[in-house]
This record gives sequence, C-alpha cells and structure tokens, in this order.
Amino acid sequence: MLRLIIALLWILMAQMGWSQMIQGRILDNQEQPVVDAYILTYHSDQHAHTDQEGRFTIHGSLGDTLLVSHISFSTKVVVVDRLDNFIIHLEESLFSLEEVVVMPQIDALNAVTRIDLETQPVRSSQEVLRRVPGLFIGQHAGGGKAEQLFLRGFDLDHGTDIAVSVDGMPVNMVSHAHGQGYADLHFLIPELIDEIDFGKGPYYAKRGDFNTAGYVDFKRKERLDRSLIQQEIGQFNTRRTLGMLGFNNQQDQSAYLAGEFLRSDGPFESPQHFNRVNLTGSFTKRMENLDKWALLVSHFTSDWDASGQIPQRAVDEGLISRFGSIDDSEGGHTGRNDLKLDYQKTLGAADLVKTSFFISRYQFELYSNFTFFLEDPVNGDQIRQKEDRNILGFNSEWQHGLKGSVTGLFNAGIGYRYDVSNGIELSHTMNRSVTLQNIQLGDIHQSNYYGYLNAEFDLGRWVINPGMRVDWFDFAYQDHLEPTYHVDEVMKGIVSPKLNVLYNYSLQLQGYVKAGMGFHSNDTRVVVAQDGKKILPAARGMDVGFIWKPVPRLMVNLAGWYLGLDQEFVYVGDAGVVEPSGRTRRLGLDAGLRYQAADWLYFYGDFNYAHGRSIDDPEGENYIPLAPVWTSAGGMRLQGQRGWHGGLSYRFMGDRPANEDDSITASGYLVWDANAGYDFKRWGFGLQVINLFNTAWNETQFATTSRLFNETQPVEEIHFTPGSPFFLNAMIRFMF
Repeated sequence: MLRLIIALLWILMAQMGWSQMIQGRILDNQEQPVVDAYILTYHSDQHAHTDQEGRFTIHGSLGDTLLVSHISFSTKVVVVDRLDNFIIHLEESLFSLEEVVVMPQIDALNAVTRIDLETQPVRSSQEVLRRVPGLFIGQHAGGGKAEQLFLRGFDLDHGTDIAVSVDGMPVNMVSHAHGQGYADLHFLIPELIDEIDFGKGPYYAKRGDFNTAGYVDFKRKERLDRSLIQQEIGQFNTRRTLGMLGFNNQQDQSAYLAGEFLRSDGPFESPQHFNRVNLTGSFTKRMENLDKWALLVSHFTSDWDASGQIPQRAVDEGLISRFGSIDDSEGGHTGRNDLKLDYQKTLGAADLVKTSFFISRYQFELYSNFTFFLEDPVNGDQIRQKEDRNILGFNSEWQHGLKGSVTGLFNAGIGYRYDVSNGIELSHTMNRSVTLQNIQLGDIHQSNYYGYLNAEFDLGRWVINPGMRVDWFDFAYQDHLEPTYHVDEVMKGIVSPKLNVLYNYSLQLQGYVKAGMGFHSNDTRVVVAQDGKKILPAARGMDVGFIWKPVPRLMVNLAGWYLGLDQEFVYVGDAGVVEPSGRTRRLGLDAGLRYQAADWLYFYGDFNYAHGRSIDDPEGENYIPLAPVWTSAGGMRLQGQRGWHGGLSYRFMGDRPANEDDSITASGYLVWDANAGYDFKRWGFGLQVINLFNTAWNETQFATTSRLFNETQPVEEIHFTPGSPFFLNAMIRFMF
C-alpha cells in the first residue's frame, strides 16, 4: 500500500511539474480586460475563465484550438501560437442566447442576470432590484423610504435577510432607526450598473451579515462608452433628468461624472413632493504591471411627503379613496455621501490582492403613523425615527490561481466595518414639529471584524468549493434616557462553514449541490437588552438544482431548497420592541426559463414557490406573517434591426397569510408593464407604461391594529399602500 501511495504521489507531482500551460489575456476592442470569459480547449475537458484582469491559465500546447465565449461578445475560435502572454481580442456583439455556455463555476446562474441586463437595461432604482430572479419589492412611504423586499418565502422587511452591496460596499444599515438591515439603494444611478452579482442561500464565504436568504452586489461601470443627456416626463408631475459625462477614456485610465435629479407627486391625493438628487464621480487608473487603483465619490439626498398606509375599512366605508390618507403628515428625508478607494496589486501570473477602503456619511429622519389614534386619542400616534451615522470599512482579499493537474482558485480575505450612530432616536411626535415623548434615544457603536477562506478546485467536470467564514461583533450602546452615564457592551462571534459541489456534464448541463451556514445580526439595542443571548441566530441551508440548455436558444434552471433559522429575531422599529418569533423552516422551488425565439424576440420567466412555518408554534398558528408563497415575474423583449425595441413584462404575487393563524390574508396581484423605444444615431426615444391594464393592487400590506379618530374600539385588519395606477412616462436621450 505504501508503495502504491508513493507511486501515485510521484505521478501527480510529475503531472503538476511537466504539464504544459497556456497563459494569456482576453481583451475587448478598447484593450480593456474581459472578465469571466470562458475558455475551452477543443478535443479535451480542459477549461478556464478569466479573472478581473482578463487573465487565464489552461492546460495545453502549441497548435491547440481554443474556443472563447462571453455573453456580450461574439464567440471566437483561435489557434495557440505561443504559450506565454497569449492575447485574444473579442468583438462586442448583439445579445444571443447561443453565445451562452453553462460554465463550471459557482456563480454560473449569474448568467441569467447578465442575459436580462443585455436584453432589458434598468431604468429605475426599483427595476434594479427586480433584475434578481425571485426578488420582489414594494414601496410604502412616498418613494423615499427603502423598498420592502421579498425573497424565498421571506418578508425581508427592508433587508433583514438579504445582504445588499454596491461595488462591495455594504448597503444594509446595522442597528438602523427603522429596523435591522435597512438597505436603501436609491443612491445608485441605474444606468451606471455594469453587472449584478447575486446568490440565493447562505453558501458564499465572502458574504457575511444578513446573507441568509441571499445576497446581491451591484457593480458600477469603470468607464462610459458614450456620454449622454436624458430627460424623462411622466404623469403625476414626474420629471427625471440624467447626465453622464465620460472623459479621459484611454487604454490605461478612465473617468466619468454622472448626475440624476428626480421629482414626482405620485398618484396620491396628498402630493408626495418627492425629490431625489444623485451625483457620482469615478476615476480608474491601470498600471503597466496590471496594478489598478480606482476612486469613487457619490452624493445622495432625498426628501418626501407620504400619505401612509391606510386601513381597508376606511376605503370600504367610503371615508377615503384608495389614494386617500388618514394622516398625510408622514414623510422624511435621507442622505448618503460615500468615498471609496480600491487598489489591486498584481503579484505574479496567478496572484493578485484587492483592497478597498470606504467612508460613508449617512442621515435619516422618518415620520410615520401606523396606528393613528390607538395609543394617543388626542394627539395621534405619529412617531419620528432619526439617526446620524458614520461608517468606516475595509476589505482585503488575496486571490491565488491554482495550477498543475488540479486547477482552480484560492481566496483569503479579511475585513472590518465600524458604525457610529449618534443620537439614534424613536420619539412620539405631532405634526412633525412637536416632540411629545422620547421613547428611545442613545448612541450606538458597532464593530464587525471578519475573515474568510474560499477555494474552488476544478477537477475537470467537477468543481469542489469549500469555504469558511469567521465574524466577530462588538456591540455598544449608551442610553441617553438613563439617569446616569453608562455604556452597555456585548461581544459575540460566529463561524459559518460552506461547501458547494458542481458537476458539468457538458457545456449545456450543470448540476449542483450547495450547503452552508449564514446569519443575521440583531439590533445593538436588542443585543444589550438580551445580555448577548441568542443575538447571532444561524441559518442553515441547502440547494439542489441544475442549469440546462437543451437547445442553443433555450436555457432552463431549477432548484429545490431548504433554509432553517435558529431564531427569527425581528426588531420592529415602528414600535421600539423586539419580536422573537422562534425557529423557522422554509423549503421551496425556484424555476427559470430564457428562450430566444428569433434574433429579435426574447422570452423570460421566473417561477417561485416557498412553504414556510414556525417550528415552535402549534399547528394552525405557525404561519409566517407576510411570507410570500407563489411569485413569478417574466415577459418578452423585442429588438428590431433598425433601432426599434420594446417589451411586455408582468409580476405576480399570490395571496399570503398576514398573521400567524392565517385569519387575515394579504391579497395577491398581477400587474403588467410595457415599454417601447427607438434609437437613431445619437438620439434615443422611449415610452414606458406602468400598470398597463390599470389594475387595482396593493403594493405593501400589513396586519395592523389601529383606531380611527371617531372609533371607540381598535380594529385589526389589512392596512395597505396602493400600487401605482396606469402611469405613462416618456424619455428622450442624446448621446455624444
């Protein structure tokens, strides 16, 4: 046996040392690296994909034939004429599903979002989130508040169980005045999005806090191919102006400035007076040794009025219309300023280190009234939630390409995030001007130290991806309402292992099993109140699925999944209380379909089912409130050869329980949107219709106990924000 082991090791070492390797780069026509291009050696199972600098390494020799594929470029076949510094240039092309191959890598399903971005570019902050298959959103506070999110049987509130980031910079706000994980993405100009990286489940070592149901990372462009000025005009006094100016576009550097201004009164009887301003600046410099550094700055501010959620009985009794209001003094303002510096150091042919530093300045103030006159029958129940926050953070990752008989990638990373929220407040107010009572007031200091290891071993048709993540938290809260100065502090850590296994039967079929642990942290004020007990509840999940291209222009994906949470602590920021809802279990199915019937006609659809229950509650009283059961989104896209384009899309959410015993139901909806446009040389024209058939639908719904001014007893029932009625928006664009 010993001789056999020695012989096998000798053979393996010989293969690793003597096998010839082809090393090269894949670039576009502007000499910029093409990331995630797929390279296949003909007549063998050898394959590779490019890194952030377009580099690849693959087994082979002189005279071999390589096939190179990427969704945004024409497939190219090349003959290897050198082993080192082999440069391949790709030509951009119109989208074709035939160009897509099912790559043997962990995030192969991201090809779905790349397809969707290619065929239907985003035009609003809401459309940005809807590009993630299975992710639903709902707005319920005048357009300025972060959207309500839904994914995989979760009512995610504003981000409690999904990790959201932009260019790796976190969007989720820990210990936020309005709830844990609050993720306001309105600072992102949608036209700047270059790529959407997403994953469902807690299976990714790079993703930490809030990555239970999934994660999504939006990556902004490094350069603009063309500058533009765009004006949009819509119903309800809606105006949007966009300017994007690219300059200094050279092979080794690029820069741009972009600005957006949006205002709208919305369809409500009390105008929203919604205003938003976004400014973004970016500069990227590439060195001769493939090093790169980038600087990004952004400014965002928004203010609005809101009609608030309204009780169904007020509409049924004719007290108000669907677009009326019980208390129209709601609203708020928010702002965010970011400074981010990235540096990428190339250490050799297979190694690089990526390091990012960021500083964010964030302000938030929100006035709401959900219960009307339940608590205070004289002054009403208006509340103010307010905070002033600074965030510091960095992340550094080493990437090492594995060579030899076993190829792949090894990652090791460390990072830190520090949040300081001064004067975080929950108060009972009246008419936005009078503070009747401070319910909560204090300072929060929260730190998160983390490290992770991740590897992808490419064994031909098999890819094995083990990973491990360690997080350590330091929670500190100083309560201003206490008579004496005192800082409560709690520290806690969690270890999250991951293991993913992929099998590529061919370039058309991939099967996979993913398993891992994740977590979401709780609000610092809750942590210190609980004395550090059960404050980092773990999530354990598993996915089993496949991606299949049975014919060149049809792509299908299907996954069965399970996710169990040790504890669903939910901080209800509206009332300043904690609802520990115990252990939960969810399981379901995700299915997707993309079909290109012709060069100009493309169909897409995602279909999702989730069954969620509380484990510790008795049967019949164990429903998870507002957890979606059936959801679907899809449509069709037309792309004419002479500049014409258009599309028709739908989104569907079925009925779902609004409380634990399912005695109150949140009604489902089916809404259709349409768009059409024409591009001619430097000009672009567009028309967008939201809610094409003028469906009466409820965008967000809650089972709430409230009391109106003339009522003697409180009533628990559905309170809702109506979805947009028929809405027409026109656009004109000039590019230069």
